[in-house]
Parts: sequence; structure tokens; C-alpha cells
Amino acid sequence: MNTNDICLCVNALEKTFSKGGYSNIVLDVFLNREKCDKKFFTALYYGVIERKITLDHIIAQYSSKPADKLDSKVLQVLRCGAYMLKFMNVPQNAAVNSSVEAVKQLGFTSAKGFVNGVLRTFLRANLDYTVPMDELHSFSIIYSAPLWLVAKWRAEYPEDFISLLQSTVTTPKTTLRLNTARFDKNDIISALESESISFSFSDILDDCIFIESGSVFETEAFKRGMLYVQDISSQLCSKALGAVEGSTILDVCAAPGGKSFTVAQYINDNGRVISCDLHEKRVKLIKSGADRLGLDSIETLVNDATKLNENIPMADFVLCDVVCSGLGVISKKPEIKYKSERDFEKLPHIQKSILNTSKNYVKKGGFLLYSTCTLNKQENEAVVKDFLLKNPDFEGVPFLEELGEPFGAYYATVLPKHFSSDGFFIAKFKRV
Repeated sequence: MNTNDICLCVNALEKTFSKGGYSNIVLDVFLNREKCDKKFFTALYYGVIERKITLDHIIAQYSSKPADKLDSKVLQVLRCGAYMLKFMNVPQNAAVNSSVEAVKQLGFTSAKGFVNGVLRTFLRANLDYTVPMDELHSFSIIYSAPLWLVAKWRAEYPEDFISLLQSTVTTPKTTLRLNTARFDKNDIISALESESISFSFSDILDDCIFIESGSVFETEAFKRGMLYVQDISSQLCSKALGAVEGSTILDVCAAPGGKSFTVAQYINDNGRVISCDLHEKRVKLIKSGADRLGLDSIETLVNDATKLNENIPMADFVLCDVVCSGLGVISKKPEIKYKSERDFEKLPHIQKSILNTSKNYVKKGGFLLYSTCTLNKQENEAVVKDFLLKNPDFEGVPFLEELGEPFGAYYATVLPKHFSSDGFFIAKFKRV
């Protein structure tokens, strides 16, 4: 850790909070462009985003000035300092002194005493802070979740809402899929072990591993296309589709391509996987990913999933992994939870449009899968129940029953508690 790392983090946070940048993209830009302690920078950057509400509550409690009266960069420095003190294993004096030097280096010399005073007052209080007695407000501060999200999850998932909130401030596992369509599994394992990558296997899915230690993205195994990043919930979605060799599969919202890649493996790269997306740039991502993995069954196509395309052939299996609010992947994209609930109001309409368009590509006797990476019943259960009500030529069919909870019906909500995964929703239909 050094002062420059904190200054870089402040600038990255500015780009995220003030300009609406996506955390993963902002992080990649800074890591590729700037010299810094990558591990520390990543932990501090994601940590401050993840705990913003908590940090602002702490700052408000120990500051003589309201947050909205502070320059945004001074506020970011205070957030970084408070986060280092409360949530990182950083020597306390180093955390305070580096924050004070950072605010000076950023051009706010007059704020040095103020930053020092706030952080040292927090230290003298043994890094403690008070929370309101009201349950909603206290959970909002403890788990850095907006009130609307706490209230929503408490109403929709009453038995699990606390564990859901906890999952949003928990570092997720790095989960990967082995490319057994092109490489022998034992060869992949040997390649990883030769580069000192420590990993464990999933106990419910073949070819799924969790990284325990080591930088897998720098390995020759990764560069050669022996494996790729994919959360276990997405792998379960691909498995639930049930595609078989020789079949035609349509993935209508495929970018960046993970589910298409896994489906291609389930059919042993023997069949036709048509992977579509609305934007040409994102379709190129699918193509480059398929090329890296050596998957010949994948074809790419620029297509608007809300509009019927007469040139798309009828398919045995159609996958609709639709645009959604992303409330199931907050642990990986923490900025999502700071959006307004109103930002998501139009999504069910778009999701229904995609699903109702996609049904036209399903052969008689074929299957249609609907999925989201969100935990929002308006985007999940409400959409699929409406679909069945209006489409009597489709019926819900159960899937993955052999895995037990949460599967066994025609739709399932995968919670982080089930498989230490993203939150996810899957529903399956058959055209009858």
C-alpha cells in the first residue's frame, strides 16, 4: 500500500460513482493503465463500493461537515480511510497517514486536518459506530444496502433475506468451467497443478472448479482455452436446458457467451449452437471466446431478441437468458445495489417481449428455457406465470430434480446459500 494507490482508487471511485462506470470495466482500465499494487487496489476499490452506505454512515457520525458539503474526492479519501481501518488488515497509523497524504496529493491540502481528525476520532471510538433501532435502517447500514432492497428482500424472501444481504458483502469464489470438449480433463488438471494453482471440485457438477489460490488468468492453461470463468449457477442453467448431441440450440441473449460455451460442451461440440446478441461488439466477444476455446459448433449472429427474425431456424432448444436487474450478482458488481428501484420498472415488459418472441423458434416437442441473474419476483415468477397463462401450447417441465433443493418444479430460484453461487432464476417449458 502507498499513497499513490489510494489516489488511483479515489479516481476510479469517482469514475464509478460520478460517471456511472461499471466496476469491472473501470477496474480493468486502471489495472492495465496504471502501476499499482493490484491486489490492494482491487480490494480497496471493490470494498469501498461494496460498503459505501456503511462508510458514509461512519463518516457522518464522526465528521463535523455533512457529506454533501464535501468535495467528492475528499469524500472518496475518507471512504478509503474508513474502509482500511474497519475492514482491511492495514496498520492503523499507515491507513490514516496515507489517507492524509492522499488528500494532499490530490490537491486538497486544506482538507488534511479534517481527514486526519475524522479518521482519528473513529479510531478513538475503537472503530465502532451506532445504528438505528429500526430494523430496516439498521440492516441497510450494516450490509450497505439501500432501504428499498432491504424491504423488497424481506417481503419476497422472508426466511432468507438476511443471508441474501450478507452475500452482497461477501467475496465470491472464482468459479471456472473446464473445457473438456477440447481437452482431456486430466491434462487440464495437470496443467493447473504445474503452475501452482490450488482448486477444489464442485460436488454437484462435473468439470466445475473453484480456485482456492493462485492467479489462474495468468496461466498457460487459461491462455490455451483449457477453462473459462463461469459461476456455478450459470453452469446449472446450461445443464438444465438438457440439450443433446446433434440438436439445434438457439441462445437469444448470449453475450459474452458462457452459457453457449457450456451448452456446446454438453453436446460434445456436435450440433448447432446459434449465439445471438443485439450489439455487434458483444457478438464479437462471443466469437473470440468460442475461437479461444476451439468450439466449432457455435455460430454467432447480431439479432434483436424482441423482434421475430424469419431467418433464424426452428430449434430443439431455445435459451432466453434475458436482460435483468442483476440483483443476484451484487457480490461481483456491487454498484448495482445503488441504483433506484425505478431503474428496473420497465424490465419485466422487455423480458416478456423476449420470451414471447423466442417461443416462435421452438420446434414442437422442443424446449424453452428462461433465466435471469436477479432475485426479484416481478422479473422471475411473475414473468413465467404470465407466459404460461397466455401460451397454452407450452407447459412447465421440471428439471435437475436429482440435485434436490431448490429444484423439482418447472422453475427454481437459486440462492447463494444453495451452492455458494450467484443468485439465479431458471424456468423450463416444453412446446406441446
